[in-house]
Amino acid sequence: MAAQDYREDLRISQEILNHLIEAYRKVRNTSRFLLSNLYDFDPAIHRVPYDRLSELDRWVLSRLGELITKVRRAYEEFEFHAIFHALNNFCSVDLSAVYLDILKDRLYTFRADAPLRRGAQTVLCDITVTLAKLMAPILSFTAEEIWRMLPDAVRKDAASVHLTSFPEGEPVWRDEELTARWETLLAYRSRVQGDLEIKRRDKVIGSSLEAHVQIEAGPDAYRFLTAYGGDLSAIFIVSRVTVKQAEMGSADIRITVERSDAAKCERCWNYREAVGKDATHPTLCDRCVEAVR
Repeated sequence: MAAQDYREDLRISQEILNHLIEAYRKVRNTSRFLLSNLYDFDPAIHRVPYDRLSELDRWVLSRLGELITKVRRAYEEFEFHAIFHALNNFCSVDLSAVYLDILKDRLYTFRADAPLRRGAQTVLCDITVTLAKLMAPILSFTAEEIWRMLPDAVRKDAASVHLTSFPEGEPVWRDEELTARWETLLAYRSRVQGDLEIKRRDKVIGSSLEAHVQIEAGPDAYRFLTAYGGDLSAIFIVSRVTVKQAEMGSADIRITVERSDAAKCERCWNYREAVGKDATHPTLCDRCVEAVR
């Protein structure tokens, strides 16, 4: 059993089995989500070069590169349980809890050929191919299922995932400065999510998209957050973020969550001032008007 350390006595119980089932289900369902968003993606036509990807896309590729290094080392040292747990952690934390959570708005509401959407699909394709190859020795049938569902242009050189070479991380993916910035940004995101959950529990908001988040930040935090400008609402998964400079510790922030007083776009469900500005589509925001034209 790959999930267990074979150097110790193996334990079995219904609780352990249930945990393994849930872990496998997470890997499988994440792979299904990845594949379902590649239905209109042809890498030969739509692939976006690395230097034109968003910071979010480049961050997850750096995490993917770290996963490849960790898994390759674990295979070389016969630590199969470490492989299983690394794959599960990547799917649960880096993908489901962060990257894919933020990405849904871009995938579902941007126009089909939007550069940001194609960039996201480029990364999803690379992640799917890499995961299939990494899991192939220990989740053979699942990896083969994933491989057969990939676009023809991806698997044209190999009829089976078991006939492909093992993945190696691209050197360009390694970006320590980017990783450090996103560690800080995701720490701020966690704090915002905590405040959103409190307001949700108090019935002030339902969905996080109903929220207008106001942040008072010290000088350093203000410079850091304003550098991301309009991306903050997508990263925090709210409709609007306002950042103001305040006199406090350089890295401190004070978060206030209010219910947005803007109108709701019936297509993307964001609350935006631009809803109703177009007479032809009075219930859509400007971004969705552009997407449906």
